Amino acid sequence: MKHLLSKFVVTAAIAALTPLTTLYAATPPGIFVIATQIGEFTTLDPSEIYELVPSEYVANVYERLVQIDLHDPSKFEAKLAQSWSVGADGTTYTFKLRPGVKFHSGNPVTADDVAWSLQRTVLLGKGPAGVLADLGLTKESVTQQVRKIDEQTVTLQTDRKYAPSFVLNVLSAGPGSILDKKLLLSHEQNGDAGSAWLRTHDAGSGPYQLVKWTPNESLVLQRFDDYRTPYPMKRIVLRHVPEASAQRLLLENGDADAARNLSPDSLAALSKAGKIHVASWPASALLYLSLNTKNPNLAKPEVQQAMKWLVDYDGIQRNIVSTTYKVHQTFVPDGFLGVLDANPYRLDVAKAKALLAKAGLPNGFEVTMDMPNDYPFVEIAQALQANFAQGGIKVKLIPGDAKQAIGKYRARQHDIFIGEWSSDYMDPNSNARGFAWNPDNSDQSKYKMLAWRNSWSIPQLTADTEAALVEPVSAQRAKRYVALQRQVLDHSPFIIMFEKVVQVATRPGVTGPEVGPINDLTSYRTLKK
Repeated sequence: MKHLLSKFVVTAAIAALTPLTTLYAATPPGIFVIATQIGEFTTLDPSEIYELVPSEYVANVYERLVQIDLHDPSKFEAKLAQSWSVGADGTTYTFKLRPGVKFHSGNPVTADDVAWSLQRTVLLGKGPAGVLADLGLTKESVTQQVRKIDEQTVTLQTDRKYAPSFVLNVLSAGPGSILDKKLLLSHEQNGDAGSAWLRTHDAGSGPYQLVKWTPNESLVLQRFDDYRTPYPMKRIVLRHVPEASAQRLLLENGDADAARNLSPDSLAALSKAGKIHVASWPASALLYLSLNTKNPNLAKPEVQQAMKWLVDYDGIQRNIVSTTYKVHQTFVPDGFLGVLDANPYRLDVAKAKALLAKAGLPNGFEVTMDMPNDYPFVEIAQALQANFAQGGIKVKLIPGDAKQAIGKYRARQHDIFIGEWSSDYMDPNSNARGFAWNPDNSDQSKYKMLAWRNSWSIPQLTADTEAALVEPVSAQRAKRYVALQRQVLDHSPFIIMFEKVVQVATRPGVTGPEVGPINDLTSYRTLKK
């Protein structure tokens, strides 16, 4: 729906935004203003941040030992580490640090900072600790597993042998950010490792440093001129603009250089008028259906296949999610090692009916579908309800609060669930362990990933996923993940439909951020105007 605003309402809306500067026909030189949504910020501590936009902040204010090469996900760029090696045992990783690197405070970056930072994340035990736990780092053992050898050398001991690319991928994610130990301990309160202070300050060494965060209003960053190669833009301003219509006005009026949340209609209209440039980037979020095999009908392989042939993928993409999602039917997102670029399914009612008849259900059956009660899940579910009805499958929709719907799903109490899955780090294991791994299908399992939630017992696929995780050669590892995707594509209770597409709108003559498949790979190094 398009909204018509009076001049008075528009003026009031803009005036309500953070008064960072006087309004200009164009933003001031050297300052890059991004209209976006930063309402999910609750802290600036990388050891606590587990949300999307805050992860982007961490990516530009902090550094990790290594970072994945976005142009070749089998390779890694040296960041704080100038070199690394893997011991003969396959579990000992040694990192030599780049000399002369300083934190924003002026303190030198040392191996002590590196070891302490990784230990701190694990010991705090917040959401990001779960990512490092994938390397076997626990509260009980992390101080022994991650150790300073000398001022420029640190070692990490994993709990077992993994593919080196997997270990480096985990360390390249946001929870692997390195913090200024000396600075944080100077602000420590009651043994909190500086957490209270870091909620509103920064302790990083990245290309930008924090100026000020005003919750639900703005986040201001300043270029760190002592960075190895300073970035082009002197100051970055993220302005919290919840309404897409207000973001459009700021962009059109020259009060923002880029907008991150414009509606498909606005993107199309402004782009056609030559007022903006739109860059599209695939994100790692997959929108999918899961079928609980506790339901005897949904457990039948022919029914699972039939339902995949009853989805109008192209029609839903075109009419509901437009430019914000693209059809993607495999569990590894684009840009990841080993992605299988295959979308074999389409709406084919005759084929679906033949499969249902083979399953002994020629007249279909009744089933329920749970979903979060917001866009685009409800709209897609309604379209799927009509699609499945063509094969005789009668779906009762149960929309609910997101926490409620996801809670029911995690308890294995659903028939069908529609939702999103996002990767924790840019490695195919992050998704394989969701869609193709279930080491314990009992109700008491401590591994309650996606296959478990759908009561899908898969000992062979689980073994294949474990083998892919420890395969040391990247090319061979990629082949293993391709094979895993083919198996899940052909025979599984998952109907993977779409991959998210992030769109950034910029004014003419402006270059926006480089957006990674996951938010903590989004970089401001490309910002220019």
